[in-house]
Amino acid sequence: MPAKLVWLCAFVGAYAVYCLYWGVTAARLGRGASDFLLADRRLPPWVFVVMATAMSFSGWFFLGQPALVFRDGLAFQETALAAVAIPLVGVLFLKRQWLLGRRYGHTSAADMLGHYFGGETIRLVVILIGLCFAVPFVGMQLGATGSLLQHLSDGAIDPTLAMWMLGFVLFLYVCFGGMRGAAYAGVLQGLLLAVGLVAIGVYALEQIGGLRPLIEALARLGHGGAGAWGATADGDSAYLSIPGVVQFTAGLGRGNPVGGIWTTSMILSYVLALMGLQASPAYTVWALGCGSVKGFAAQQVWASAAVMGLILLVFPALAGLGAQFLGAAPAGSAPALAHALPVLGAGHAMRLDALYLAAVARTEPWFAALLAVCALAAIQAVTAAFASANATVFARDICQRYFDPQADDRRIVLYARVGIGLTLLSALLLATYAPGAQAALGVLALSLGLQLLPALAAVCWLPWITRPAVLLGLFFGMAAVVLTEPLGGAITHFVGFDLPWGRWPWTIDSAGWGIFVNVLVCLVISWISHRDDERAHRQKFHDFLRGFSAPGQRRLRALAWAMTLAWLFFAVGPGALIGNDAFGAPGAGAGHWVLGVPSLWAWQLIWWVLGVLVIWFLAYKMELSTIHGSSVEFAPVGSSSDPERAAAVGKAEWSRWFWSVLVAVALIVGAHWIFG
Repeated sequence: MPAKLVWLCAFVGAYAVYCLYWGVTAARLGRGASDFLLADRRLPPWVFVVMATAMSFSGWFFLGQPALVFRDGLAFQETALAAVAIPLVGVLFLKRQWLLGRRYGHTSAADMLGHYFGGETIRLVVILIGLCFAVPFVGMQLGATGSLLQHLSDGAIDPTLAMWMLGFVLFLYVCFGGMRGAAYAGVLQGLLLAVGLVAIGVYALEQIGGLRPLIEALARLGHGGAGAWGATADGDSAYLSIPGVVQFTAGLGRGNPVGGIWTTSMILSYVLALMGLQASPAYTVWALGCGSVKGFAAQQVWASAAVMGLILLVFPALAGLGAQFLGAAPAGSAPALAHALPVLGAGHAMRLDALYLAAVARTEPWFAALLAVCALAAIQAVTAAFASANATVFARDICQRYFDPQADDRRIVLYARVGIGLTLLSALLLATYAPGAQAALGVLALSLGLQLLPALAAVCWLPWITRPAVLLGLFFGMAAVVLTEPLGGAITHFVGFDLPWGRWPWTIDSAGWGIFVNVLVCLVISWISHRDDERAHRQKFHDFLRGFSAPGQRRLRALAWAMTLAWLFFAVGPGALIGNDAFGAPGAGAGHWVLGVPSLWAWQLIWWVLGVLVIWFLAYKMELSTIHGSSVEFAPVGSSSDPERAAAVGKAEWSRWFWSVLVAVALIVGAHWIFG
């Protein structure tokens, strides 16, 4: 058996044991339904910081970011600023959802919105969105694990078998430990995600020979039209510049844009889609499980915007840009500085990370196996989080509410485990027997999650938004999402007519079309359907939230809005076009790039720093993610724990986590010393 296959099996096995250990440990520490579903609402802040970051930056960033930078260049790299935009959703909504959950005993987004708007329809619609989000999204992630292991083992591992086995491991540890088990396994998964992204970027830079050869090679690339899209309308290399604000094409499949798809309109709408992660029902469940808001600001400012922002803006770019000069680019499109990678054919960019890992395995098979586990951990972190959140929705919002109102803790936990099983089984079956449908549905997940933004804005900030407005906005927004994706074209073709546009008309992502229609409908219907009695009911929630607003917020509110909108405009909006040549023209050469790197890359790094400052201002200075005012009034939520037991559990969890990591490090060091 090849050494790399031995190491791969060993590391994947050790990773599975680690996850199962935390699942079993959480099961032993937990008691009752509240503990299984929401970690007894006592999830420690430091656990939330790491787990929520891993959940926000899933395997898609690990596998997709370097691959699409390799294919589309620095225009796509602009989307790495989503590391700042994604937590912006959390800053606006997370603390307020947590407060309402503590005050009224909400256990999910469906529960909260149903209580706020006073109707069952909105509850059912949110449940449907959660299921439509979770199942295909989880299936897409699990499918990627099987493909990755197949490529790394040179076909020795069957991708379907690998996907099902890893799915079964995930089912076991989430089924045993619930939210707590998924959270503590997610701590290591989040750390491995960051380590893997950094390691692949460093490896690419090392193979090229350092930053200077990479910059000089990019300067030569800037003179031509290399890459998948050629040159922009201005004659610049599409690989180093954004091809305009918008292009009024009919959409992919009916007219390709000049210089690439990544106009500023596409960048902004794509980033909005990624922001749908923290607007999803699953993220609300995890926020409600937190013991306090102390972890919110730390996760949003430091873990996400600062740390993950720096990682995404540097290391996937090194891996993606570097692959152009390491042999992966088609012949003649880029000057090869080394031949560490084989040529990657058109349409196979998503295999880039697998090629890097295979290259590492030629000299360091143990390290390649470790990086493979980093990729698996990045994928499983988000799948475990969604499976756990779906368990809460299935048990509380479906089974207990509609079928078994008198269910005791034992039956609720049973329903939750059935929900976990159904989520994973549906995702695996979809990925196995209908991969095309799974891919079509999976790409819709983030855009559908984004459509809940007006509903969250109503609950947290805007009492004048009415229930009919939210429902109709959701309906038309989701319709716009579907109709600007291939799935919509297939549906309309089936019923007898063809749409006059393709995918992403006017270089705007389906999430952008959906949220535009959603907000427009929501505004119009809110104005038409205003009722004083319903407004009075909703106002009670906002009166409660007002007690936790900082006194100085009103004076700074205009400044906060101005800073946020300005950042969005210049970082991921139309103003990003200035970055094409703000610090030197793309084809001017390295000697004329003021900051020593291509102008657009420098622009991204500058606006990342400014973005961290904006998120810090909102989270801490505006106190949107910190508590100010009186203590929160708790509602009776059936918690089975007490403060003494909670303290004992926290101490035991810290101890077990510390020793498990210490033992894992010792085993890795010992194995490397023994086998070389």
